[in-house]
Amino acid sequence: MLLDTKHFGEINYNEEDVITFREGIPGFFHVSRFILITEGEDALFSWLQCIEDTDLAFVLMDVKSVLPDYKPDISPDSLKGIEENGGELICCNIVVVPEDISQMRVNLRAPVLINMKAKLGKQVVAQNEDYSVQYYIFDELNKGRQKQVAEC
Repeated sequence: MLLDTKHFGEINYNEEDVITFREGIPGFFHVSRFILITEGEDALFSWLQCIEDTDLAFVLMDVKSVLPDYKPDISPDSLKGIEENGGELICCNIVVVPEDISQMRVNLRAPVLINMKAKLGKQVVAQNEDYSVQYYIFDELNKGRQKQVAEC
């Protein structure tokens, strides 16, 4: 199927790649169907592109690649509705990328969980009260980049 998006232009996708957020995403309850766009296995960022509103795409990242101690405490009740078919859950976090990239922030408090086997997703609220909704991640990314350069 062909989808004309604001950020990626025309992209092809298969109906079996559609991830359904039955409860929507907070603030965007009017849409529920998305596809995951990733540039490769080791990509730091990916995009959750909405199918119903092609102007809407969320930037996602696997925070554990930058903050290895990130362990959201998710209640079993929060997992209801996405644990179908026994699929492994992928944990991502929504990133806000403003014009001033040094102000880039990530929502640690409300990770996005995706069951790739069942093609179901849900944004949940972690019980860890010390996790911020607006964690400024740019400094952590720079630390990782400096470490990579030092290892070369």
